[in-house]
Amino acid sequence: MWSTQSPFDGGVVIVTGASSGIGAQIARQLAPRTAVLVLVARRKARLDDLAEELRHSRSAVDVRPCDLSDPAAIEALAEAVIAEHGRVDVLVNNAGMGDIGLFEESEPDKNLRMLQVNVVGLTALSRAVLPGMVGRKKGGILNISSGFGLLTSPGFAAYAATKHYVSGFTEGLRTELGGTGVRVVQVCPGPVATEFEAVAGNPTGQKVPGFIELTAQACASASIAALDRDRALTVPGAAAWLLIHSSWWTPLVVRRAFLTLVGRFARKQLTKKAD
Repeated sequence: MWSTQSPFDGGVVIVTGASSGIGAQIARQLAPRTAVLVLVARRKARLDDLAEELRHSRSAVDVRPCDLSDPAAIEALAEAVIAEHGRVDVLVNNAGMGDIGLFEESEPDKNLRMLQVNVVGLTALSRAVLPGMVGRKKGGILNISSGFGLLTSPGFAAYAATKHYVSGFTEGLRTELGGTGVRVVQVCPGPVATEFEAVAGNPTGQKVPGFIELTAQACASASIAALDRDRALTVPGAAAWLLIHSSWWTPLVVRRAFLTLVGRFARKQLTKKAD
């Protein structure tokens, strides 16, 4: 149910992955509304630059460099923020890693780190801040997932699996917290113009068509609105919405057959590039 009182307003808000892309845009758009913005990412210099940009906003900005693949660092982060500010009203789980390519050619260390950030880190930080929200009967967890949390595709096997976890975790936690006053929502965008591709790697060399790609600003706006309206699932972008909803109405056997053809084509293309 949409309450007029959003936990963002006047709240202490943690935004992970705030050094660039969607996370940085969420921080910029929330700066006029929150009491404290806690910016979390590994790259401290970028966080400092963003904090300087936001220094004249309503929010006090707290820069907290943290490696979200390290469980001990996550625990220390949560304890430090609660000790400093007394509470956490909203957690924006935006940080994430990706990988593109044939799974048998993926880097094991990168796979492990992706699982730690996308799954373990998100879960551990949510667990750390949730008891206080339940006790106060107010708060929110906003999980920035991916369209791959609702679909699958060759070339994204491990990444899609991490995002399917986020979708399952969000839906389960939302139902578990019904009636507590704590909102749990997820946003599953299609391609967004961020550093994702550069970090994940793109062995195909194919670029996403511009009419499909969403800007980070638009995705951030949709994400903030999702928690404001307590909307369980938001798929921003018309192209992504159409693709995901049409896929839901397509029988699994048909989807699997089509994606197998896509996978065979992709394998041939990647093999040619390797040669």
